[in-house]
Amino acid sequence: MKTKILMGLLAVVIAGLIAVPWIASYFYIFILTEILILGLFAASFNLIFGYTGMLSFGHAAFFGIGSYATALVLIHLEWPFLACLLVSMGASALLALVIGFLSVRLNEVYFAMLTLAFGMMVFAIAYQWRSVTNGSDGLAGFTLGSFGLGLDLTLGNPAVYYHVVLAIVAIAAVVLYLICRSSFGMILKAIRQNPERVSFAGLNVRTYRLVAFVIAGSFAGLAGGLIAPFLRVASPELLHWSMSAEPVLMAILGGTGYFLGPFVGSAVFVLLETWITSFTESWMLVLGIILAMMVIFFRKGLLGTALDWWMEVKK
Repeated sequence: MKTKILMGLLAVVIAGLIAVPWIASYFYIFILTEILILGLFAASFNLIFGYTGMLSFGHAAFFGIGSYATALVLIHLEWPFLACLLVSMGASALLALVIGFLSVRLNEVYFAMLTLAFGMMVFAIAYQWRSVTNGSDGLAGFTLGSFGLGLDLTLGNPAVYYHVVLAIVAIAAVVLYLICRSSFGMILKAIRQNPERVSFAGLNVRTYRLVAFVIAGSFAGLAGGLIAPFLRVASPELLHWSMSAEPVLMAILGGTGYFLGPFVGSAVFVLLETWITSFTESWMLVLGIILAMMVIFFRKGLLGTALDWWMEVKK
């Protein structure tokens, strides 16, 4: 029953998202574009946290590297945008392979602290390697050319770029969903619940954790590749450890036990941030209080709590 409800709501939401450029102003197009990109970022994090049980505090490293990879390719090679996104996924997957190889052997708080340390190292390199990353100023001044695949798209148009982001995020979400529902995804859930029992069954827990970590890193890189043209800059802030807190909060806020939870959390987070910053300079304090209350009183996340409430009403 929950699946049918989710599928019905999802169909309505997708139809509404497609129609947005024809019924909303550019302001809301920008907001929804950001929600989609950060939703993919949070969903990639949820693969290792919600499904595998690994809390990473360095996930922004892959997000930021994806943005830098796209910016560098656009500046120096001027490749089609689709090729830039593939490069961003590959660069982030490679970084995730290195960090994951050294991190997945540890558990719980030790894993979290090690990923945080690696994230800070990546930020420091990007901040200080001015000849490549332009330091604190970041990489800007790049332009989007063709999309690729022979499609004639004006990517500089916010409405067109929104539809491109919507299509790419939708495809990425479907791929992540299939991964989560596959036998591989079932093993990840088993590892989250009882890694010792999975190990006794003859499966290499570290290998599965590493593969999940690399997959999550590659999709975070894809989100980073989408954010760079959206912001018109790839900056060290996208790599900062504080950026790693956003997917954690979004996933928990929406509901880590539900695949669409991170997307719901992303929407609530961005909308609250936009609304609160419009009337107070102390927006971080107000936003923190509101989000803390939501996490405390909606233990299953907003999506999980809403579905439970709906099921109670249907009874």
